[in-house]
Amino acid sequence: MADHDGLPAALRASVRGDVDFGASARALTTMDASNYRRVPLGVVAPRDAADVAAALAVCRERGVPVVARGAGTSIAGQATGVGVVLDFTRHMNAIVRIDPDARTAVVQPGVVLDELRTAAGAHGLTFGPDPSTHARCTLGGMIGNNACGAHSVAWGTTADNVRALDVLTYAGDRARLGQGWDGLPPRLADGLRALVDGESARLRTGFPELPRRISGYALDALLPERRTDVARAFTGSEGTLGVLTEATLRLVETPGARALAVLGYADESGAADAAHLLLPYGPLTVEGMAADLVGDVPGLPKGGAWLFVEVGGATPAEAAARAAELCRAAVADGAAGHTVVTDPRGQRALWRVREDAAGTATRMPDGSEAWPGWEDCAVPPARLGAYLREFRALLAHHGLRGAPYGHFGDGCVHVRVDFDLLGEAGVRRFREFSVDLADLVVAHGGSLSGEHGDGQARAELLPRMYGPELVALFERVKDLWDPAGGLNPGILARPHRLDENLRFAVLPRRPVPVEFGYPHDGGDFTAAVRRCVGVAKCRDTSAGTGVMCPSYRVTREERHSTRGRARLLHEMLAGERGGVVTDGWRSEEVREALNLCLSCKGCRSDCPVGVDMATYKAEFLHHHYAGRLRPAGHYAMGWLPVWLRTVTAARLAPVVNAAARVGPLAALARRAGGIAAERALPELAPETFTRWWRAREPLAAAHGPEPVGERTVVLWPDTFTEHFSPAVGRSAVAVLEAAGLRVVVPPKAVCCGLTWVSTGQLGRARAAMRRTLDVMAPALAAGLPVVGLEPSCTAALRTDLPELLPDDPRAARLASAVKTFAQVIEERAPDWEPPRLGRPVVGQTHCHQHAVLGDAAERRLRERVGLNGELSGGCCGLAGNFGFERGHYDVSVACAEEQLLPSVREAPEGAEVLADGFSCRTQLEQLAGRRGRHLAEALAEALGARALGARAQGDGPRREGGSGRDDGLGPRGWSWPRRRPSPRRQPRT
Repeated sequence: MADHDGLPAALRASVRGDVDFGASARALTTMDASNYRRVPLGVVAPRDAADVAAALAVCRERGVPVVARGAGTSIAGQATGVGVVLDFTRHMNAIVRIDPDARTAVVQPGVVLDELRTAAGAHGLTFGPDPSTHARCTLGGMIGNNACGAHSVAWGTTADNVRALDVLTYAGDRARLGQGWDGLPPRLADGLRALVDGESARLRTGFPELPRRISGYALDALLPERRTDVARAFTGSEGTLGVLTEATLRLVETPGARALAVLGYADESGAADAAHLLLPYGPLTVEGMAADLVGDVPGLPKGGAWLFVEVGGATPAEAAARAAELCRAAVADGAAGHTVVTDPRGQRALWRVREDAAGTATRMPDGSEAWPGWEDCAVPPARLGAYLREFRALLAHHGLRGAPYGHFGDGCVHVRVDFDLLGEAGVRRFREFSVDLADLVVAHGGSLSGEHGDGQARAELLPRMYGPELVALFERVKDLWDPAGGLNPGILARPHRLDENLRFAVLPRRPVPVEFGYPHDGGDFTAAVRRCVGVAKCRDTSAGTGVMCPSYRVTREERHSTRGRARLLHEMLAGERGGVVTDGWRSEEVREALNLCLSCKGCRSDCPVGVDMATYKAEFLHHHYAGRLRPAGHYAMGWLPVWLRTVTAARLAPVVNAAARVGPLAALARRAGGIAAERALPELAPETFTRWWRAREPLAAAHGPEPVGERTVVLWPDTFTEHFSPAVGRSAVAVLEAAGLRVVVPPKAVCCGLTWVSTGQLGRARAAMRRTLDVMAPALAAGLPVVGLEPSCTAALRTDLPELLPDDPRAARLASAVKTFAQVIEERAPDWEPPRLGRPVVGQTHCHQHAVLGDAAERRLRERVGLNGELSGGCCGLAGNFGFERGHYDVSVACAEEQLLPSVREAPEGAEVLADGFSCRTQLEQLAGRRGRHLAEALAEALGARALGARAQGDGPRREGGSGRDDGLGPRGWSWPRRRPSPRRQPRT
């Protein structure tokens, strides 16, 4: 019997690393990327091998199981457990050394694969295995599962690249594993030697010869003709035999250049039939995907399925020539089309499609859910086509759907299947299908696992592959290494049933009452949270051109990742049905995890399954603070539109600005408003945008109204443009009019509700949105496009508005009418010739622009005007109210230092600093002392500074505002243009 009393205290007394038995730490490690869930007692993050030994000793004395965990991206359930979880990512994540002459690397188990590849790349080397999770998976996890990846046809599995392993057994023995018995404790060496001597015939005949045979223990590696490779036999043991503390790995030379040949076939079976025929050409990869997974990707050759075949060469010309040769051979063998991609950027774009498949495959084309379970079975490559045909037939027989893809050159297929794992009948079908599929794989001479290990998903079925006698040897080996059964019990040897411990069993059976509509999840918040399948792209430590997840990259804490927050919400929803978090919407664990969510919405686009943590955060805050006092920042910044309109109406902007410059008064205001003491208060504009706009009305009123034309657009006066950056609005008017567009502005204050949404005041947000829809009714009826200048407000109109008011058809109409500044110019003034700026550009694409609106039109417009260069990815870190809130300053600055601030500091002289978002501009000004500009401002300056001044006096073409005239187009206050300006008309200078 396990003795849990005093366990946390004993561990804290013995281990120098972190010991956490709190609800949050436990909730974060209940699941990996599989269908399974097991609740641990606590989590230990050891600092070194001595800590691991100490933790094992404490657990052994009390009979408590131990589970080693890396990034938690395992898909078969082996990274979950009921005892103590050892988290190696926190501290034991060092590259000890790289020997470029010997082509080896020594690493601790928590090292992320991409970090090793980057370090080895400095010597022209790399670690060959590269699963699609390479940006976040750890070497310890790869060794535990014998991970492979796309390049295994060239460089093999992890087991092929392991040289030596330092491990600790549950009994406390230290072992140095390599070739031969010398590094083992005598008891273990004698036992394994006796097993090999007594069962050599079975070991020689019982294992199929496959490039991707991952299932079971690789006991055949212990045979003398295979050099008694104990390290290889240990690799893939899924943490059931010993705990890895250090590994010596083989590195391989990287080719000087690469080319990607994309080959099209009629269907996936045709692609599978052809894959093994390409192996004699020495490819680095032979990856297969079909149209039901790829979707609409530009640049692919014709076909219903494709092989991505990468080849290397010493030079780009050599790589391209090898790719062309391979394409000729493929066409001769039946390929329907082909293309060769030599541009590295184009190659990365196509590989992203493949790498995201582990997430995108979790949704069927109709949006229904699909799950792992038969993620990675493998057959001999020459039999892959026949196997896939029978696999499709088996899916149909069971009434299931799936989209196979994977490592066709190795005969390994990944697939997510639309199992119904929420009900008894669906779980029963899951089991029946799994048994039938196991038999099908074995009939083709295959392995139940070809990459991710057996875990709980397939280990129960190992007798069907190996027979009971060989499985009995697996149990014997487990007992030799771990006689107490303390390491990862229920996995691989004497496994749990494949339909036990399913993570869905604890979730509510009915939708919980919520505020947002969750249109992509059937209105069900639980289904929305289920979107997170755990592939952990949010744990990528480099944003690159993306955004997700800035708070994780800064803190490196799981609870501040999108996945971590989703796990906590999962446990909150589980509640009394067995969840770790038991106080529902009042949970402090969930609130603390969401506290550092910037609501950047990066996960909405960058997460392969579209988790939208910003929306989940708003939902949670709404319920968490219902009926009780909120933080001061929610009142100060959530109600910002009201406070600003009040100040404007009372003409107090100069007074407020003066007070903000008085130190004690500013400090008092910050303290009262929950604002970080380090933050300067933004200055209010002396004249709002709409006040400037209305000063131009007399001329418009004199001309009278004119019917609305296709060149009429509504300019949205968002709160930030209105009160802080009216120059952006004035510039946009100048540019839009120069492009031949007629501009109208709503006659009354409108608000997207963003500040209320981001602080979870959803009732207030909904009321503001309804008032806005009333004001916008005439423009919506006229079918006018609405130009958004502030990306966050524009994104709120596009997404939050219809999702908070799903029953109001006007919300959907406004959402579809909203366009960005560049989109409107491109769509409504395609013939306009913009001015040329001709200078380099730096800055940052707003995170909401990236996630919701897209920036393709902005890129094209920048190219047309000669703003050369790329804007950085990531998040500026201010993120609306986030960076102003007390306690967030350090994280906010760290986010800005990731990409934005370095890019601006390194910008060439004379570069244009672009930042369309008010938050981004504020962050730049406060942290870098640089003024960023909206794209509209840069264009307006080029059109001529005097034009703006002239129009401010009403000189030049009229545009309309709230004249109070009744023009028959709606409520009083809307006015419309009198004349149609020339499409090429330029402002006077």
